[in-house]
Amino acid sequence: MASSSSRVVAELGRPETAGETAARKAESSRVYRSSQTTRNLVAALLVTLAVVAVIIFAVPRGQPAPRAALDVSAVAQSVSSNLERTVIVPAVPESWTVNGAAVEGDAVAAWTVVYAPDEASGFLRIAQGFDADAAWPTRVLNGAGADDTVTIDGIEWTSYRIANPEAAGNISAALSTQAGPDTVMVYGTSSQEALDAAASSVSDQIRELRQEAE
Repeated sequence: MASSSSRVVAELGRPETAGETAARKAESSRVYRSSQTTRNLVAALLVTLAVVAVIIFAVPRGQPAPRAALDVSAVAQSVSSNLERTVIVPAVPESWTVNGAAVEGDAVAAWTVVYAPDEASGFLRIAQGFDADAAWPTRVLNGAGADDTVTIDGIEWTSYRIANPEAAGNISAALSTQAGPDTVMVYGTSSQEALDAAASSVSDQIRELRQEAE
């Protein structure tokens, strides 16, 4: 006769044995532990997501500080002092962005200022080739030849025919003029209006360079 404490299992139709009882309890413990582990993992994941959300929304993310505007006049003064010669300082519209100002070149050293005019795209370089020879502009333009002359603000400039801008370093328009011992070039990809404005911005200084050479 089975003990009164023995559990009758419906599926078996009899009381379970001690081994079956132990196996049932072990399986129940395993299932319980498994469910606890899953709940713990879910809870840990939720906590991690909450921490990440706090970091994302709580940490201030201001705009990076704007780059300080390049002082062309200051750089030009330094170049002028080091080279002991007059260096032009373009008087371009304030809306134009300065992207660079330095002495460039190998055979001919050229004080060059790079601008991005107030347009959707394009750039302009204003370069003063120190003691540049007559062929210097053509070399800068990778072989583009002189096309015509134009007068801007009383200064006569040579314009260049650039049939293939890609071959000329993506330059689509260029002007050059003599300024004493130097040659001043204005060249780039901007509109003709911007090109003329850049040329006009150095007209007074070109006159000064010419007067110094007399």
